Amino acid sequence: MTSSPLSNVRVEQGSAPAREAAGIWARATARRDQLPVIPPLEDKLPGIESALALDGAYLLMLRSGERAMAFSLVVPHANFLEVLYLAVDPEAWGDGLARQLLDHLRDHSVKAQTPLELWVIADNQRAIATYESAGWMPTADVKVRNSADRPERRYILSP
Repeated sequence: MTSSPLSNVRVEQGSAPAREAAGIWARATARRDQLPVIPPLEDKLPGIESALALDGAYLLMLRSGERAMAFSLVVPHANFLEVLYLAVDPEAWGDGLARQLLDHLRDHSVKAQTPLELWVIADNQRAIATYESAGWMPTADVKVRNSADRPERRYILSP
């Protein structure tokens, strides 16, 4: 029996997975923003840890063997699940890992009959194309929610 690609997505806890997620986030945002130097994961770790401290928050990891290649950090709210982070290690961009995470989230959303939402930097065309190809819909909601003072647009996915 072959395993489903979704079987690679699993909930993980603890400081080691949080550090791996922060490293992926540092590398992915550096590539996205064309930074000359990847920031240290210690710069990204407080945001990950703060999000994980929210009530009910959980970290989804996608691994290749033992190596973390992609992650998503999800927080349940009363009427929806919010995806606070979703990132793929730039070495694996184009390999469909973001889509695997999004499909996993969609499957959970359908089973729980709970809509999903996320915010994406409005000029992040790579991420927007990925979300829209996975069925996410943009809303009219736009605001600045990040330290870079870049506008973000809210996207939703209904079960």
